[in-house]
Amino acid sequence: MSVKKISFKIGDLTIGGDSPILIQTMCNTSTNDIEGSVKQCEDVIAQGADLVRLTTQGVREVNSLAEIKSILRGKGINTPLVADVHFSSKVAIAAASVAEKVRINPGNFAKEHSQALSEFDIFISECKKYGTAVRIGINHGSLGERITNLYGNTPKGMMMAALEWMDMCIERDFYNVVFSLKASNTVVMVEAYRLLMSEMVKRELIFPIHLGVTEAGCGDTGRMKSAVGIATLLNEGIGDTIRVSLTEDPVNEIIAGKMIVEKCAKIRTENRLNNYVKCVDNQIYNANSWEELIISISCDYSSLLLDKKIDDFKFKASINGKELSEKEINDIKDDLLQAARRRFTKPEYISCPGCGRTLYNLQKSVEDVKKATAHLKGVTIAIMGCIVNGPGEMADADYGYVGEGGGKVTLYRQKEVVARSVPEDEAVEMLLKIIESDKK
Repeated sequence: MSVKKISFKIGDLTIGGDSPILIQTMCNTSTNDIEGSVKQCEDVIAQGADLVRLTTQGVREVNSLAEIKSILRGKGINTPLVADVHFSSKVAIAAASVAEKVRINPGNFAKEHSQALSEFDIFISECKKYGTAVRIGINHGSLGERITNLYGNTPKGMMMAALEWMDMCIERDFYNVVFSLKASNTVVMVEAYRLLMSEMVKRELIFPIHLGVTEAGCGDTGRMKSAVGIATLLNEGIGDTIRVSLTEDPVNEIIAGKMIVEKCAKIRTENRLNNYVKCVDNQIYNANSWEELIISISCDYSSLLLDKKIDDFKFKASINGKELSEKEINDIKDDLLQAARRRFTKPEYISCPGCGRTLYNLQKSVEDVKKATAHLKGVTIAIMGCIVNGPGEMADADYGYVGEGGGKVTLYRQKEVVARSVPEDEAVEMLLKIIESDKK
C-alpha cells in the first residue's frame, strides 16, 4: 500500500508529511484591541509559538486582524496568523484574504447542507486565490443536527463529519487542509482521531492533523488532560500540530506544548531504537519542575491508561533532587487516572481558554467555581467564555456556567437553561444551590 502524506506551506512553515510538529496557541485578547493583541502575539511568538490564532467573529475583527498582521510584519515578525471563524461563512470568506490560515467549524458554518456547499465553494475559491490554508475544526458537541441525527454525538459522528468535508475539498482540488476532532473527553478525542487516521490510511491519502483536548481547563489537571490525549496520538505517529488549551495566559500553552512534543519525541526514539513498547511501571523521574514532571508522567502512562492496558501504576519522583511525598505522588496518580477517565476522585472541570469573544473574567470565574465545588466528587462542571463554546461544546457536563457579557451569567443543567442573566457576583452561589438541590 502506497500512502500519500499531504504537506503544504502555511506562510514560511511546512505542515504535514514528515515536517516537524508545529505548536500553536490562540490570543485571549479582543481582536479589536490592536495594541493588546500585537503585544500578546509578540509574547507567545517569543516563547516559541509557530502559529497564532485570533478570533474573527465579524468583518470588523477581520479588518483588525489585517492591521495586527501589518504591524507584526512591519516589525519583521512573519509567524503565520490564523483566523478563527465559527458561525459566518461571510466572515470566513473575508478572512481568507487576510490570514495565512482560516479555521472553520463545519457544524456551525451553515444551517442547511446545500447552503454550506454553496458558501464553501466561494470560500475555497478565495483560499486558492490567496494561498490560504484551512482547518476543518470538528468539535464534539457541535457537530450539527444532520450529522448528529445520522451518527449521534459520537467519535464516529466526528469522523464522518470530517470525511464529508474532506471529500468536498478533494472534489474542489483543494488540499491545503488540516483536520481536527477535538473533545474535552480524552477517550472520545483519541477514538475520533484514531478512526479518522484509520480511514485516511485506507484511502491512501493522509491530510495533516491538528491535535488538542478542547476546554482542558487549567492548572495541573488541564496540563495532564491535554498531555494524555495529545501524547497518546503523537506516540502513535498521529498529529502534525498541537494546541494545549488552558484557561490561562496563552504563553503557558506554548510552554506546556513544547514539553509534550519533546517528551513524545524521546518516547518514540526509545521505542524505535529498542524495538519494543516501553514498560513504564516503576519509573523513576527526576524533573526540573513540577510542570515538567506531571507532563512527563502523563505522556508515559497516557495510552496504557486510556486503552486499559493497566489499571494502576507506581513511580518514584524528585524535583531537582528533592523526593516527592507520598501525598504528592498520590495526587498525581489521582489526577492522571481521572484525566484518562479511569477513576474519578474529584469534580471534573471543563473550561475553555477564553478568547476575544469572552466578555467576563473567565480565569477568576474558574477559580471561584472550583473553590466552591471542590467537594462534589464525580460532578462535571463546565465554565465557558461565551455562547460559541457554551451549550454545544460542554456536551459532557452535568452543569454549565456560561458568560453572557455585561456582568451576567447563564446557568445550565446539562443542556437545559436553569437561569439567565444571573449577576456574576451571585452566579457561583446559585450554581452551588442548584447542584445541592439536585442531590437532595
